[in-house]
Amino acid sequence: MARISYVQESTHPELASVIQTIREQRRGKLIPVYGLLLHTPEIAQAWMGFINAVRWKNTLTARLREIVILRVAVLNHAAYVIDVHRQHFAVADGLTAAECDALLETQIVDSTFSALELAVIDYVDALTLTAQVPEIVFEQVKRSFDERQLVELSVLTGAYNMHTRVLNALQVDNE
Repeated sequence: MARISYVQESTHPELASVIQTIREQRRGKLIPVYGLLLHTPEIAQAWMGFINAVRWKNTLTARLREIVILRVAVLNHAAYVIDVHRQHFAVADGLTAAECDALLETQIVDSTFSALELAVIDYVDALTLTAQVPEIVFEQVKRSFDERQLVELSVLTGAYNMHTRVLNALQVDNE
């Protein structure tokens, strides 16, 4: 159960336009995370714009994005994000159920991931768990990514660390 109340459209008609925008960009619903963020409408709007840019306005493949997002969620014990992404995005973005299960493990031993994907997982693990990326891990990813993609990978990882930690702090309910 969420630690704070969800903002309801019926009791906050002044937020109707913001809520409509959220609905348009979030599968037609006012999803729980925005129900909490709407306590500060400016943050809810900025959050949505930022997450949309981080998630959709980059050159990483959809599959890699989902690997990053799921891995961050797993490491941060963010059941909400794991549930939403497994239900709505992971398969559509190229991950199998077995690969999703493998990402839930502390140590990745599944050989179905490519060398680049394993390097990305190491990168995400390091940045999420220690807020640092050792040079050897950075170099593994740098072999396959240009500078733009290195920024995108780092920001995607950081953004979902922020996202999952806020959701965990407020104990957002699953959809």
